[in-house]
Amino acid sequence: MNQLEEYSAVENTHEEITIVIPAYNEETTIVDVVKETRTVLPEARVLVIDDGSKDATAVRAREAGADVISHPLNKGNGAAIKTALRAIKGGVVAVLDGDGQHDPRELPKLLGYLKEYDLVVGARSFNGNEGHWLRTAGNLFLRRLASFLSEQKIADLTSGFRAFRHAVAARFLHIYPNGYSFPSTSTLSFITAGYSVKFVPIQVRRRPKLTQSKLRPFRDGFRFLTFILRVVTIANPNKIFFPAGLAMVIAGIILTIRNLIMFAQFSGGTVLFLAGGINIIFFGLILDQFASLRLQERD
Repeated sequence: MNQLEEYSAVENTHEEITIVIPAYNEETTIVDVVKETRTVLPEARVLVIDDGSKDATAVRAREAGADVISHPLNKGNGAAIKTALRAIKGGVVAVLDGDGQHDPRELPKLLGYLKEYDLVVGARSFNGNEGHWLRTAGNLFLRRLASFLSEQKIADLTSGFRAFRHAVAARFLHIYPNGYSFPSTSTLSFITAGYSVKFVPIQVRRRPKLTQSKLRPFRDGFRFLTFILRVVTIANPNKIFFPAGLAMVIAGIILTIRNLIMFAQFSGGTVLFLAGGINIIFFGLILDQFASLRLQERD
C-alpha cells in the first residue's frame, strides 16, 4: 500500500484526525515538524501541546499553522498528551515528537492500520544508530520484560510515534503517568485490556544539531520499570504474583525436604516460605478478580 492509498483509507473512515505534538523547548524544530505534518495530512488538525517551554516554541508552532495549548509550567510528556486527549472530542489520534526525529511522511502508514487495530506503534529498528548503547540495552531489557508480563511480543515499548482511537485511549487516562513513561504505559494498557496492537517498522531521523534528548536513562529507565509492573499488576496481577508465590512454595518444599533428611525436623523458616508463597498466590487471585471486574465496569 503506497502513501496515497494509506491516506485515502484513513479519509474514507470519515473520522476526524488529530495529530498531537508534545513539545518542550523545541523552537528550532517545531516549525518544520508542523509544516511537514500539514503537508502530508492537510485535512488533519495539528495540535501542539507546549509543555511550559522557556523559548518561543508556542509562537513558532502557531505561526506554522498549528493549534497550541500551553502549560504554565513543565509537567512532562505524558501530562502533555493527557491534556491533548482531554481537549480532543473523538476520532483518531496520532502522536509524534516535536524534535524532528519522527518522519511525518510515515503518519498515513500508521493511521491506515487503525481500520483493523486499536493502537499502532512505530517500532524503531534499534540497530545502534538511534542512541547510546546504554539506552539501546535498557530498551531491550524493558521490552523483553514487558513481552513476558503481557504475554505478547512487543517490538518497541518506548516509541512515542503512535496512532490510536481516542475513545479507547481516553479509558486509561487515570493510569497514564505525567513523565516519559506514557508510551510504555499506554502500550501495556491496550495489550492487557485485550485491545489489538500493531507494531509497524519505522525509520528514525538523527537528532538535529544543537538539540539534546530530555530523557535520562537511569532515572527514566527506573520509572519505566515501575510503570510496567504497575500496569501489569492492575490488569494482569497473576502474571507477577503467581510466579513469585510459586517460587516461594517450591523453595519451602526444598528446604523442608532438606531439613527432614539432615535434621529430621521442620524449621520456622520453611514454614514461612510455604505460608508466604501460598498467601501471595491467593492474594494474586483476589487482585485478578478485582482487575476483571474493573475492566468489565469500564466496558
